[in-house]
Amino acid sequence: MNTTVKRSISGTIFLVVFLCGLLLNEYIFAALFIFMIVGMLREFYKMTMGSSFRYSRALAIVAGVVLFILIFCAMAFDMTPKMTALALVPVIILMITSLYTKDKSEFAKFSHIYTGLMYIAIPLSMAPFIMFGNDEFDGMPMLCFFILIWAGDVGAYCFGITLGRKFGGKLFPSISPNKSWAGFWGGMLCTVAASVVLHRLGLFRFPWYHCVILAIIMDVAGVYGDLFESQWKRVYGLKDSGNIIPGHGGLLDRFDSTLFAVPIGVLYLMAFDLM
Repeated sequence: MNTTVKRSISGTIFLVVFLCGLLLNEYIFAALFIFMIVGMLREFYKMTMGSSFRYSRALAIVAGVVLFILIFCAMAFDMTPKMTALALVPVIILMITSLYTKDKSEFAKFSHIYTGLMYIAIPLSMAPFIMFGNDEFDGMPMLCFFILIWAGDVGAYCFGITLGRKFGGKLFPSISPNKSWAGFWGGMLCTVAASVVLHRLGLFRFPWYHCVILAIIMDVAGVYGDLFESQWKRVYGLKDSGNIIPGHGGLLDRFDSTLFAVPIGVLYLMAFDLM
């Protein structure tokens, strides 16, 4: 199959599934994000640890899923927030199991288990805060978040391709040689424009100045998220984190910006009591 056709078909299917998870109901949303947590943690651990510590990695994935489920239940069903502390149980068990590892020659790799939880599980587990920000399921704010992220990615690509070689220098050549300052500013311009349009359409239901500020800080965070994942792939000599989406790579490749941008957006809304 032609590569472009394959990318288009797989990308369209994934987009439809993703939109259903955000907009239909809370259970499909929960299933989607659990799938993302499991998939991204598996990709990260395979990239950084190879086949080492399989059982500990599985337990870490369980810990990430438990954290998401507890926060989801606290927001969706008014479960006492104190119960989220139970997410520490599998993490403590994980630490204890490390003591029984017989072969300590690659024990330094064990630190990647905790990095994966901090990098992937915790940011994605913040999603229920915005999905239930008004005490009922509403996927529109999260969809607006993703539209801002996608607008930034598209803008950075288009401006980078057309203007990056002629104007401005490289953004971070040691990690991602193709990214330019022209792409960075173009991505930010598109993100801000998208936030204004969403606000005017009544979809981004915050004061206009908050929408613009969110666009700016989420775009910057998204760029750093992209660079952070690129750094890991460069260290381990990989082009893609996985191949779950034909023609597009892995889940980490598609959601690297999200892991930085969404938590920053959620924290901003919390700071100004907007949800």
